Amino acid sequence: MNARVIEVMPDAEGVARRALAAWREHAREAVAGRGEFRVLLSGGSTPRRLFQLLSGADVRESLPWRETQLFWGDERCVPPDHADSNYRMTRETLLDAVGAAIGGVHRLEAERSDPDAAARDYQAVVARAFDVDADGPPPRFDLVLLGMGADAHTASLFPGTRALGETRRWFVANDVPQLATRRLTATYPLLDAARSVMFLVAGADKAPALSRVLAIAGDPSAAPARGVAPAGTLEWVVDRAAAAGIPADCPYSRRDHAG
Repeated sequence: MNARVIEVMPDAEGVARRALAAWREHAREAVAGRGEFRVLLSGGSTPRRLFQLLSGADVRESLPWRETQLFWGDERCVPPDHADSNYRMTRETLLDAVGAAIGGVHRLEAERSDPDAAARDYQAVVARAFDVDADGPPPRFDLVLLGMGADAHTASLFPGTRALGETRRWFVANDVPQLATRRLTATYPLLDAARSVMFLVAGADKAPALSRVLAIAGDPSAAPARGVAPAGTLEWVVDRAAAAGIPADCPYSRRDHAG
């Protein structure tokens, strides 16, 4: 199944609540069908509200946390308690409330002195969790959460960077010259193996990038979110402000939600 859908929500809160509904659905299906729910988490500010909703007492008690395994799709090369750490944001908004109940939390150790080794080791961590060969084809995450920057980057796949050309490794250290930094990131092979990928996008500043990403034709090296093409479903959950950038000839199914 490779459905391509855009869900247009009234605002950022609607984006988070649609994501929550999708999380519930994917969790039920995964546990019923495979006994575990494996999620690759997004960093940045976009998923913050989703994590807050997931940590609410009424929600967290209804989800199969014991069967849930959490991983990260990218990380800044900072310690886990740093203000810029994706892990720290997730811990503060979700793990502190739910962590003890979660079946597995697999942190991406991007603060290590050798980022390339950290990426290789994280690939091995993922392989063990899925019980697959770390040198073989990538495993299929049940759900991959992604955001998108105003420059159309996703995860830490930035325009013009070397990681965009990676065809074998699941995680790499990626130099990002435009930010004068280095980050660890999942690559297209891993993202594209997913059963479901869900982009969460909110804000008028994202509309121009969304226009380039969802256009009929374009260059993924200039708009990396465009290069994500999973074998499973692809869902864009966007607010109305960002949706202003959706091209009129976009081939995806579109659903506009009132509110």
